[in-house]
Amino acid sequence: MSGQQKALLAALGVLLVVLFAVAVGAGRDDRGDPTARHPLVDLLGRAGGGRGTVDPASVDADCLAATGQFVVDGRCELRVADPGGLRTLVLRGPQAFSVRATAPGDAEFTVTDEVEPAADGSGAVARVAVDRATTVLVSCPAGCLVTIARD
Repeated sequence: MSGQQKALLAALGVLLVVLFAVAVGAGRDDRGDPTARHPLVDLLGRAGGGRGTVDPASVDADCLAATGQFVVDGRCELRVADPGGLRTLVLRGPQAFSVRATAPGDAEFTVTDEVEPAADGSGAVARVAVDRATTVLVSCPAGCLVTIARD
């Protein structure tokens, strides 16, 4: 190895150490907002085609009122047909409700989420990842209307 190559390698090492120190020093001490998304992530999602949503016509249930609309009195099992890839089942409702579903992929656990209406009055929203035919349990103790949304 020549002297120039050694100097270049040493300079690269120093640059990496400086960049690491800056990255660690510029970190935030707060825990962050789990619902916040960086604009760059949204841009990359749009550029890459993003992840599609579940077609409302592919969901069936005993509490089905109309295509994509469910009247849940206590609890209701939504049967989602195989979407042919990873999709997001977006459920919206004016009142609080909870959802329970198996995790996508080879995971052997169940995911549960309790959603509350947003402060701006837009209602409660639950997003469930689906990659195969599955059953999603929706619960509303006092009864509620849940709709499948496209976004």
